[in-house]
Amino acid sequence: MPTIRVELLEGRTPEQKKELAQALTQACVDTLGSKPESVDVLFFDIVRQNWATGGVPWSERS
Repeated sequence: MPTIRVELLEGRTPEQKKELAQALTQACVDTLGSKPESVDVLFFDIVRQNWATGGVPWSERS
């Protein structure tokens, strides 16, 4: 049973997450031969101040 962990900056809509979950599930079905009901997708929303790239927090980017 594939379990996919997705970490995103907060702000994605429930519909965007649903569409991504469907696409990731289909990729597992197509690539791994998984049954859709065996694929888990876990979303973790990260607040911008808790994510930095290149030493700069996303909360400080414009």
